[in-house]
Amino acid sequence: MKIRPDELTENGYVLLDKLGHKELVPFIRTYMKKRTKYSVFYYLSNFIVFGLVGYFFVQGYNLPNYSFGDRFTHFSYGLAIAFALLPLHEYIHVLAYKSRGATNTSYDANLKKFYFMALADKFVANKKEFEVVALAPFIIITTTLIIFLFIANTNWTLTISSILLAHTAMCSGDFGLLSYFEFNREKQVVTFDDIENKISYFYGKTS
Repeated sequence: MKIRPDELTENGYVLLDKLGHKELVPFIRTYMKKRTKYSVFYYLSNFIVFGLVGYFFVQGYNLPNYSFGDRFTHFSYGLAIAFALLPLHEYIHVLAYKSRGATNTSYDANLKKFYFMALADKFVANKKEFEVVALAPFIIITTTLIIFLFIANTNWTLTISSILLAHTAMCSGDFGLLSYFEFNREKQVVTFDDIENKISYFYGKTS
């Protein structure tokens, strides 16, 4: 949006929530429990991918060359690769922010609470803009993995599906924030980050 944080109040917006970045995890849990289209889609996606992993794990179980050890090894590869994709995931967020007009972007992480964030300092984003930012890594990485899924051999399909499983699970923060926007959709929510103080603000029009 072409509006500065200090212009929100004079344009009819009021503060709805302040999210300290250290409190991100409980905030996400709260809104993932709300029944919104984003929370439902997230849990459904995890369920489908979990079933896919299970199918590839037992596929060919009755064949002489089936090896549980090999399957588990390829499954483990997928989990490791998914963690290695985290920097790419956050970089796609940043590119999406820049495509919306943000200029001052950065990253934040807390290994103890296991969260990673792409931030855009003082950039006010409305719901449509934030949807682009939040969904970009999920769409790009998931689509790429599905394409690879169709051309890989049996063991590597398990690796790819386990990457999908782990990456989808790690998108909970993105879908939790989208669920917040959807839950408050009548309030025309906008958000911006204060990088210096590690706070994200959510404003809306209560009328």
